[in-house]
Amino acid sequence: MTTTQLYNHFLKELKNIYEEREASNITDWIFENVTHLKKWERRGSSFQLSDKQFSQLKQYLSDLLNHKPVQYVLNEEWFYKMKFFVNEHVLIPRPETEELVSCIINDVRNAKNNEQLKILDIGTGSGCIAISIKKELEQCEVTAVDVSKKALMVAKKNAGMLKANIKFEKINFLDESCWNQFQEYDILVSNPPYIPHKEKQTLSKNVTEFEPGIALFVPDDDPFIFYNSIAKFALSHLIPGGTICVEVHENYAKEIQQIFSVYNFKSEIKKDIYGKERIVSAGK
Repeated sequence: MTTTQLYNHFLKELKNIYEEREASNITDWIFENVTHLKKWERRGSSFQLSDKQFSQLKQYLSDLLNHKPVQYVLNEEWFYKMKFFVNEHVLIPRPETEELVSCIINDVRNAKNNEQLKILDIGTGSGCIAISIKKELEQCEVTAVDVSKKALMVAKKNAGMLKANIKFEKINFLDESCWNQFQEYDILVSNPPYIPHKEKQTLSKNVTEFEPGIALFVPDDDPFIFYNSIAKFALSHLIPGGTICVEVHENYAKEIQQIFSVYNFKSEIKKDIYGKERIVSAGK
């Protein structure tokens, strides 16, 4: 089987579970990763796959047909113009979270006093938020926390690869008895779990069978548990004039805004590029 024939077979198989455009994008991504050649380079050459590459592609196709996300198959995802290592212990970074990062970066750059601000990333996962902020705002001191030891291992690996000096801490943020170890911060940022368990059945297998549930789901009877904790934490750990910026469920932005109001924070809902209410920014 030639490289072109294998490519066409790969694409045909993926079309059984993905729409044509997505199947094509995934196939190109996989072949570029394995061959280290762009699509146009493969077309314009007599490139032949080695036995090792052929076996690798065969395994990748098997994984993909079992609904394993391509990001986990290749252990990579691009976020804020950087390549991050990802595996099943961390969420796959999403484009809407890039907008959360941009919100923080733009606010800091527009501030009159933006030197050496202290920033806390709550529930860091892959570290994509903390690392992206640190790379853009090198003067800031960034701390990132997560309850998962395995997630922190991924975050530390990414920080090392991308040369981002970040302080990582393993902590259960919902345990208020741990809060006394924190200092005060200029900015609190978080993309916490926010999907009620009852919505699990509406998600694709790529998500429910592979991404870590601890980073996705919250109890149906307490879906805003993390936002309540963040708001309460901010009362004693956010400096006067500081900012809270969180990603939220598109259907519950107003409820999150109300939570911050209860704690006497003024807040603003921001829409993503698709017009969905996905970010809430708050402060005093």
